[in-house]
Amino acid sequence: HHFYTDQPEVALRFYRRLLQNGVATSELWNNLGLCCFYAGQYDLTLSCFERALMLAEDNNMADIWYNVGQMAIGVGDLGLAYQAFKIGMCIDADHAESYNNLGVLELRKGNVEQAQAHFRTAMRLGPHLFEPAFNGGLLSFKLGD
Repeated sequence: HHFYTDQPEVALRFYRRLLQNGVATSELWNNLGLCCFYAGQYDLTLSCFERALMLAEDNNMADIWYNVGQMAIGVGDLGLAYQAFKIGMCIDADHAESYNNLGVLELRKGNVEQAQAHFRTAMRLGPHLFEPAFNGGLLSFKLGD
C-alpha cells in the first residue's frame, strides 16, 4: 500500500522488517529493489534484484527481469534495459509487458516495423494492458495509418 501511495521509504521499512523475521522470497527482494530504486537508493537496487533472481522460479523470473529493465530505463542504461526485456521474453514468451517496452526501445532505435510487431504481440498477449494499444495507436497516427 505505501509503495503505491508514493511512500517507498515506508514500504522499504516494512519489507526490511519481513527480512528480519526470516521471510526471504524472490517477490520480497524484487519489491525491495523497486522500493530502493524509487527511494533513490540506487546502490542497493541492483543487489536486491540480483538476490530476487537467485531465489526466483520460472513463474516470476520474467517479472523480475522486467523490473530490472524498468530500473535500467530509469537510470538511462537503454542497453541493459533492452537485454533485460529480451531475457524476460525468453523466460516467458507470453510476457506482454516486456514486449511492449521492447517495442518502445525498438522505436527509439528507429526500427518501426519491429516496434509495431512488438506492440501487436503485447496487445494479443495482454488484452488487459492499455500501454501496447496506446503505443501502437500513437505510432500508427504518427505514420499516418
